[in-house]
Amino acid sequence: MDVEPVASPDAGPVARPAFDDWVAARGPSLLRFAYVVTGSQHAAEDAVQDALARACERWSKVSRTMDPDTYVRRMIVNAHISRWRRTRRESPVEAVLAADPQPDHADRLGTDDAVWSVCRTLPPRQRAAVVLRFYEDLDYPEIAAALGCSEVTVRSHVHRALAALRTRLTEEDR
Repeated sequence: MDVEPVASPDAGPVARPAFDDWVAARGPSLLRFAYVVTGSQHAAEDAVQDALARACERWSKVSRTMDPDTYVRRMIVNAHISRWRRTRRESPVEAVLAADPQPDHADRLGTDDAVWSVCRTLPPRQRAAVVLRFYEDLDYPEIAAALGCSEVTVRSHVHRALAALRTRLTEEDR
């Protein structure tokens, strides 16, 4: 792994990984994160590609941050939100659920598919907050930093998303 020494004002030189090595190590994790945020493999690959292209251009800045992973995750969320805003494909919940029926291989898989189908209907920022909270297991301050908003806003996004998920899943069980 190539490492560039970087001067740190408080701790002396700090090792900064080369971009290619960092992507090789973190790429699969970033793709999994993007898949959960976007809801599709194609959109996840696009979001990761956009984020990594921007991160490569700014790697000297990104690699100096305390946590490049969080910085790039934020770039992935932003790339997905930007793409979503450009296309503005908002579908009613019923159309999304009816358009993507999943075979019921087992009760657990059926439940997981239903939860994920409903999760895809959440607005992008709410979905990102829920994914960061429950999939990435980040605390509210870390999510706030990743999404660039206040901790109160993150709590509100998570609360509203969970309420919407409960309501939709309860309606689906009837």
